[in-house]
Amino acid sequence: MLTRLKANSEGKLAKQICRVVLDHFDKQYSKELGESWNTVRDVLISPSLWQYAILFNRFSYPLELEKDLHLRGYHPILQGSFPYYPKSMKCYLSRTPDRMPSDRHQTGYLKRYYLLNAASLLPVLALELRDGETVLDLCAAPGGKSIALLQCAYPGYLLCNEYDSLRVRWLRQTLESFIPPTLTNAIKVSELDGREMGDAQPEAFDKVLVDAPCSNDRSWLFSSDSEKAACRIHQRNSLPVLQLELLRSAMKALRPGGLLVYSTCTLSRAENQDVISELLTSSSTMVPVDISAIARTCSQDFTFAPTGQKCSLLVIPEKGKAWGPMFVAKLKKSCEYRKMATWIL
Repeated sequence: MLTRLKANSEGKLAKQICRVVLDHFDKQYSKELGESWNTVRDVLISPSLWQYAILFNRFSYPLELEKDLHLRGYHPILQGSFPYYPKSMKCYLSRTPDRMPSDRHQTGYLKRYYLLNAASLLPVLALELRDGETVLDLCAAPGGKSIALLQCAYPGYLLCNEYDSLRVRWLRQTLESFIPPTLTNAIKVSELDGREMGDAQPEAFDKVLVDAPCSNDRSWLFSSDSEKAACRIHQRNSLPVLQLELLRSAMKALRPGGLLVYSTCTLSRAENQDVISELLTSSSTMVPVDISAIARTCSQDFTFAPTGQKCSLLVIPEKGKAWGPMFVAKLKKSCEYRKMATWIL
């Protein structure tokens, strides 16, 4: 297995950095992150430094693998850091960038684990999922966060929505590879434009996750086509508009008193803090939830950059803790909203 790990790491080195994107990031992020950008930049342009966490599948628990990981020096992440961390979720990581081979799909068997950026668990945990709740994963493909949600609790109903038809296939395959048939009645996949979900299913969900389309910093840096990369950068300014529309739709789909978590995998302030600020400024329905304590309790495993908002976190990668970028914001729908609506009617 160690040979395979090395082969995977060496394969990552073959990626070529897109100079157009890197120059753009240098200009933007040196202003937004200051000196921290140099550290982040070193990790982002060096795939050999990237790390991958191993999320166990509770429905096909890899007991022997767990023993093996302990012997190799892997350790569980986040346990004890969150007051609402579920015992059913097990995620292991190593401080080295070695990567486990992906678990292969075998007919009749569920995959034992899912490889992911450990920071991806933060928005999932922030939802505080409980058994029996109705949950919406608004932009669900490729399915990693949906899988993570199901490691936390047994929802009464989980709707995994994805608008892109090609990504829907990926999502369905992921769910089929990790989820037993006994849960299929509680999990549905839809292909609705996320901006229409709020009108289609108003106040239908206890918890909503909006892992929004964004300018994915890691993948954009290795764009193979410079012309397409330049086009992406040009279109980048329109992403906050889409993200805000998705949030407003999610807000409508959320029940009063319910929790909404917004996340991206970009460092961009325009797609992160500014989107949340605009939503809170334009709507009295949503109220911020303070999650600043997470940065203190999880500092052993993650590095955080200041966001200027108590309701949000920004994980930035550094060597040895190469997780992120990951922005997470947590909001709650005011119960006063329903009272006001009833009074107006």
